[in-house]
Amino acid sequence: MTKLSSRPSQEAKALSLFLMAYKTTDPSYKEKSKRINKQWDLVLKDELSRAEYNEEVLKMLESFGGYAEVVEKTVKFYIEKTGEWTLKGDSQYCQDAKLIADKLLKK
Repeated sequence: MTKLSSRPSQEAKALSLFLMAYKTTDPSYKEKSKRINKQWDLVLKDELSRAEYNEEVLKMLESFGGYAEVVEKTVKFYIEKTGEWTLKGDSQYCQDAKLIADKLLKK
């Protein structure tokens, strides 16, 4: 079991959920998802520094419009698909996503 300090950042979580959502719509998302997951595995094995991993995550996030844009696209995807946003938690990502979901569901 990994320690709390071994959890990915909110940016990595946002990227991972975004790629998971959209990997069925475009094969390039699936490949990027595999790549970032492999990178995280290397971090856990101490074969890649966390700083290098975070740099990769931030570059990928920027290519999709940045953290806020990725969170919004992910929330929107799941709301359109299921009619609701069900992810709950205390992490910063969950809080950010909940604010967006509440706003989108009010429309």
